[in-house]
Amino acid sequence: MDKFRIMVQFLQANQESFMNGICGIMALASAQMYSSFEFTCPCLPDYNYAYGIGILIVPPIWFFLLGYVLNNNISVLTEEWKRPMGKRRKDPAVLRYMFSSMTQRALIAPAVWIAVTLMDGKSFLCAFTPTADLSEFVNESYQSLSKNELMKLQARIPCKDVFDGHEIISREAATRYIRCLSQACGWTFLMIITLMAFLIRAIRPCFTQAAFLKTKYWSHYVDTERKLFDETCKEHAKSFAKVCIQQYFESISGEIVPQLHLPIKKGKGKKDDDDGEKQKSDEEKLLGVRKEEDMNKVLWNWHTCKPALMLNKRAEDMNGHAHLDTHSVSDERHTRTPMKNTAVAYYSKV
Repeated sequence: MDKFRIMVQFLQANQESFMNGICGIMALASAQMYSSFEFTCPCLPDYNYAYGIGILIVPPIWFFLLGYVLNNNISVLTEEWKRPMGKRRKDPAVLRYMFSSMTQRALIAPAVWIAVTLMDGKSFLCAFTPTADLSEFVNESYQSLSKNELMKLQARIPCKDVFDGHEIISREAATRYIRCLSQACGWTFLMIITLMAFLIRAIRPCFTQAAFLKTKYWSHYVDTERKLFDETCKEHAKSFAKVCIQQYFESISGEIVPQLHLPIKKGKGKKDDDDGEKQKSDEEKLLGVRKEEDMNKVLWNWHTCKPALMLNKRAEDMNGHAHLDTHSVSDERHTRTPMKNTAVAYYSKV
């Protein structure tokens, strides 16, 4: 249990690396899922396109939404977007930065699925075979076929067991041609994705470096603030429950045995001191909030009116007092009357 808790704390402390690992695992899972997926084209003109495009689009949408679900920052973004203004203003640039970071990670697995699907070419072959121009592979003696008959024949090209028009059209040549087009689309897609990633990751900070650093800092601050607030609430709840249970047992024991005086055992002073220190630490963790109504008020105020981001007011006041004190001390030094030096003589009786 301790090892599991340590692992969870490590993952929470390194959330960015953890999320990058999750994105990599999802990308590998998408490729593995495609390789184990049994592709079955219906080989009908009315259904080939829907099935092929569905295999190309629907799983990436699912992976995209799953990337948002597995990202813990989605709740932070929603909370920051919907919270009341209070004493702290909302910065749309920070919200955009958080949303763009989550979107970039969520797009990794869908991009891998689309690239693998286009490189394999099965869905592309199933979707575009009925409508593709395959006149170059049709036997010249069968040029008089109607458009509907030729479409039905081409729709059966992806199905090796069903295709029966070897004399009319060369199935192997048509399959190679369409898969070549699919792989060309796959490489084009990878080039576009890589170029966009380069532009976003490399060129954008060069033009707006100050704004980029500001939005990055405050996005990290929002995430860190929420983590620390949750940890503080957990510590407070733990101390609150511990003190409440101790007081309950003390009150029950006092009611059951009101006049029982146990002898004081010697040799346990150190243990009593440790217990007193633990109880004192639990009292300190309560932070002065000792009632249910007060805790509810604290949580409600945190949601409706978060404190302003200004931490130097107390320091400035203290520095001001210190400045005044130094002036008063110097004034006292200037106004202090000089002491008179008097000589004292001692005479011996001997």
